[in-house]
Amino acid sequence: MKLICIGRNYASHISELKNEKPEHPVVFLKPDSSVLLKNNPFIIPSFSDEVHHEVEVLVKIKKVGKHIQSKFAPKYYDEIGLGIDFTARDIQNQLKDKGLPWEKAKCFDGAAVIGEHWISKTEFQEVNNIQFRLEKNKEIVQAGSTSEMLWKIDELIAYVSQYFTLKIGDIIFTGTPSGVGRVKEGDVLEGFIEESSCFTIQVK
Repeated sequence: MKLICIGRNYASHISELKNEKPEHPVVFLKPDSSVLLKNNPFIIPSFSDEVHHEVEVLVKIKKVGKHIQSKFAPKYYDEIGLGIDFTARDIQNQLKDKGLPWEKAKCFDGAAVIGEHWISKTEFQEVNNIQFRLEKNKEIVQAGSTSEMLWKIDELIAYVSQYFTLKIGDIIFTGTPSGVGRVKEGDVLEGFIEESSCFTIQVK
């Protein structure tokens, strides 16, 4: 299983971090060792003082594919989920300033939350208009809709499959809306698609 992550896919998030709008999707990978294990808390790593939450809609690949056209992309996934791409923002900024890769900021142990609750795409009237949000200590800190994506789910599958063979069980993190922010010890993070709770994470 590989985790394929999309950066800068929401204009609001691009603006809040003062990044440039990309011409193509920004793609990076997380290893399976970055997945936060079931029922485990998220432990803030000792090397960062500024870990941010980034809630994202997830897509689980159900069949092997390469060079997939957008019009055929719906055949490659049935389920929609929710997760968090934890980012050590201070480390990321240091690496970006030096033109270095982001792995230390994005791929550390526990940096990828994959919610246990997956929803059949048939339950949505339109996968390009799914509402989702993240609550921190019962307050909404991030809220978005897949309608706001610069590149929609089918476009992402087509684009990514030009470079990587998609395999059964691969998960695409489709990008985060604005509202990313620092987590601290004692926080409780809960993610929702529409009104369905997909995960609850304790921060330690």
